[in-house]
Amino acid sequence: MSDDAILFDVSGGLARITLNRPERLNAVDPVAIARWRAIAEEVARRDDLGAIVLDASGRAFCAGGDVRAMSELAEASDGAPGAVITALADEIHAGHRLLRESGVPIVAAVQGPVAGGGLGFMLVADLIVASERATFASRYSDIGLTPDCGVSWLLPEAVGARRALELVLTSRTLTAAEALDWGLVTEVVAPESLEARALELARGWLDGATAAFGEAKRLVRAGSRRSFAESLDDEARTIGRAFETPEAAARVAAFARR
Repeated sequence: MSDDAILFDVSGGLARITLNRPERLNAVDPVAIARWRAIAEEVARRDDLGAIVLDASGRAFCAGGDVRAMSELAEASDGAPGAVITALADEIHAGHRLLRESGVPIVAAVQGPVAGGGLGFMLVADLIVASERATFASRYSDIGLTPDCGVSWLLPEAVGARRALELVLTSRTLTAAEALDWGLVTEVVAPESLEARALELARGWLDGATAAFGEAKRLVRAGSRRSFAESLDDEARTIGRAFETPEAAARVAAFARR
């Protein structure tokens, strides 16, 4: 196992990002936060990626921020602990924004508990495959804190405001089956099938019309930030560009011959 707080590997257009602090339930400390942003910046720079798998080492997916590390930083902050925590949150959020807005589709493989800001890390993904052993909770109110890591935006987008409020205002924990029913995850599989299923989805993007998947992600993600008319204009121009690509031309011609 590497000492890197987050692993990053690319092979054949498939990137794999692995949260790698299993002894801390993959809660992120300042080192992991800096690594997260650096990986996101690399993803944004590269043009050779067609799919990303986001997963985690150990029994938990992500417990959000490492409260112990944050507390130690706050104690050493010369009377400005809030500013220290704000700066760390800004750094996480920069990474989230880059991955969320990238033209590369992301599938998350969630093998175990997700809590707090871990929900935000998970919800950066476009598809989420969860193990039957996974659980999902907020826990912010348990320690007197408020949502970060995009949770206040990403969670209502996924499950609706009423259910999002239930998670962030109570100590409720969802099972994998409940998370599927709520729309928090895409599908639930047996633990032994999790990795294979996530890789199957990612490789499907690589084997298909890769550029079209990225553009489709961009269109859907952008929709909530603009008007219907703006979305229609973008769709028209995007499908026009797509129609002229070699991979689309071949597929359209094959479909037309059926």
